[in-house]
Amino acid sequence: MNITKRIHAIWPAVLLAFAANAEVLLKDQSEILGKWNLYAEAAKLEGEKKDLSIEWDFKSDGVLNTKSIDTFGRTKTFEVALKYSVEDGMIRKQSTPGREKYESCKVIEKSDSDMILKCTYLFFFLTKK
Repeated sequence: MNITKRIHAIWPAVLLAFAANAEVLLKDQSEILGKWNLYAEAAKLEGEKKDLSIEWDFKSDGVLNTKSIDTFGRTKTFEVALKYSVEDGMIRKQSTPGREKYESCKVIEKSDSDMILKCTYLFFFLTKK
């Protein structure tokens, strides 16, 4: 098989690989407003997921209210308000409350009811409440 035929044979697979990891660019915060259930996190997109029980509530005033439920029952719930914005199609959120350090989260996949984010170190898997 000559080189041209080989390239034409593998080209669809290459395009499919890039499309599978394509980012979704958000137009503005209206696309994420409301309550989301953060149900899992993982170091790799296709890696082992750690189950979580956290509610993210994106408010229109640029506040992300997070509420985690302690599955062991020691503290019951833990709530934190973080600042966020949508810039360059990504979610830019405060890393730590009270500090002006931010991380950018790329939207890997998004539908009306599901969203996968790639933040600095982890992938987050969310479903709309």
